[in-house]
Amino acid sequence: MTEGGAQTVAWQSCVIEDIVQQTPSIKSFFLRLSKPFAHIAGQHVDVRLTAPDGYSAMRSYSIASAAISSPVIELAIEHLPDGEVSSYFHEVAAIGDEIELRGPLGGHFLWPDPAGDAVLLIGAGSGLAPLMAMIRQRRTQSPAVPTALLLSARTAEDVLFSAELHSTETSDAAFVLALAITREEPIRASDFGRRIDGAMVQDIVARLNRKPSQVFVCGSNGFVNIATEGALLAGLSPSIIKTERYGG
Repeated sequence: MTEGGAQTVAWQSCVIEDIVQQTPSIKSFFLRLSKPFAHIAGQHVDVRLTAPDGYSAMRSYSIASAAISSPVIELAIEHLPDGEVSSYFHEVAAIGDEIELRGPLGGHFLWPDPAGDAVLLIGAGSGLAPLMAMIRQRRTQSPAVPTALLLSARTAEDVLFSAELHSTETSDAAFVLALAITREEPIRASDFGRRIDGAMVQDIVARLNRKPSQVFVCGSNGFVNIATEGALLAGLSPSIIKTERYGG
């Protein structure tokens, strides 16, 4: 996922160490790097696939793993309709396969350091990946920072990292979780049964008990437009809203 200036980082090979089916359409790929790097929550990597005839395709994927020193990173890749690279990962890629990547990249969509004021995260689908990295980094480095996640999903089954999110909500009084379930009735009274809108964002801000100092929005083009509009209608300043968008 990219928005912002280009960065020059060398390509390296990595090996798929594990694959986990997270939702019906999203898998986590755990990649062992040949040249480990440190990253900041919100950054991404470029992945390049090259066919025997020399044809190559490249996509950017946010790093979902916490910003800790580790030779293994996690990418949560959604199987998108007509997605050339995502289809390869979901239909062809296997444990032990080698792929090329470069990173970490991105200097715009980053968890604040130091983090002191309230933060609002809004995501959908695999757009949760960089936000999850932020949640994981917050857990270890700044757990007192009031943080809310408003996550849109078709059904409860489509909620990425569902068990971890609910566990965080239960154990962390400063973390607010709300789901916007669009194709079935939500199970919890604290969730919503509609698409994200301004009233919903206002409700989440009220649960934070303060206006956020930063808002991070990640998802498809259409989702980001709708969620950003909702944040503006809720009275949040455009100057604090940062966005990332993804495609196939």
